[in-house]
Amino acid sequence: MSLRDRIYTPKVARAMMSPLGILLAGAGAAVGIATGLPLLAAAGLGAAAWGGRVMAAIGTGRDADSPRVPAQQLSEPWRSYALQAENAKRRFDQIVRSVGAGPLRTRLEGLSGRLDEGIDESWRIARRGHEIVAAIGTIDTQSAERELAELHQSVDDRAPSAAEQETAKSLEAQLASAQRLGDLATRSRDRLRLLDARFDELVARTVEVSVGSGDTDVLGNDVDGLVTELEALRTAMEETDQAARGGLAAGGPASTG
Repeated sequence: MSLRDRIYTPKVARAMMSPLGILLAGAGAAVGIATGLPLLAAAGLGAAAWGGRVMAAIGTGRDADSPRVPAQQLSEPWRSYALQAENAKRRFDQIVRSVGAGPLRTRLEGLSGRLDEGIDESWRIARRGHEIVAAIGTIDTQSAERELAELHQSVDDRAPSAAEQETAKSLEAQLASAQRLGDLATRSRDRLRLLDARFDELVARTVEVSVGSGDTDVLGNDVDGLVTELEALRTAMEETDQAARGGLAAGGPASTG
């Protein structure tokens, strides 16, 4: 991310207004006064303490927790969805830059910052989708299905032992987890594709607003709605993924034959 992109983020805004940042500024000024520095120098020390927290929030552009990763690290179609969203955001910003200085441009710049949150969510969703598909590949469903069929056949004319019952439950849990993860990946892929289309729709509406034939309030509601839906999708993916993996762990490791 560029320096500008790293500055105009919710994380930096929170750092600027956080109680801890204000406390650091006050503490820095107090230390300066206590050590006999002139009032102006003490105030500068306080500002430096506050600025240090803000700079930490801005980061270097290589933050380990950044949702944006090199595209080649993601499998398809997740990579394409994340890149398509970023491309739509670039076009949005080009339109904003074409608007003359004034209230309209200021409003659109605010919406651009909100859309940055949506782009971050798109990357998180793409990363989670990639991880889910990779996790599915670690579950040996063919062996689990074969072993379960053999087990059912072996106890067809008698009551299964306690050990056989536990084995069957473990195999069934593995298959159920794989099914839930597969369903989650499919639902998430389809939903993200739809939300990507809405990014493009927003760009078209922004063109209308930029030439005075659209409503900025409606556009703002659309931007908020899109980002909220992306946040909801990412949360749902994480919760369902955790539940599915929990079922796999409870059932024991995937069978390897």
